Amino acid sequence: MSEAVERPEIVEDEHLDYLDDLKESGVTNMFGAGEYVEDEFELSSRDARTVLTYWMATFEERHSSEDVTVVGSD
Repeated sequence: MSEAVERPEIVEDEHLDYLDDLKESGVTNMFGAGEYVEDEFELSSRDARTVLTYWMATFEERHSSEDVTVVGSD
């Protein structure tokens, strides 16, 4: 089991949702997504990198339940 990553104060749910949508859109490689966060939320490059780093570190944890397939009996 992986160790929990502490959420920086700068990170908001809106940032994470935006990055999820950006990933889904395929517009950019997510390693280059910091500039998109910077522009969209008017953050400094440092804060944008903090948001992106947290998003990357917690992506699997936040989306792990989406990969579960429930099989019902008929």
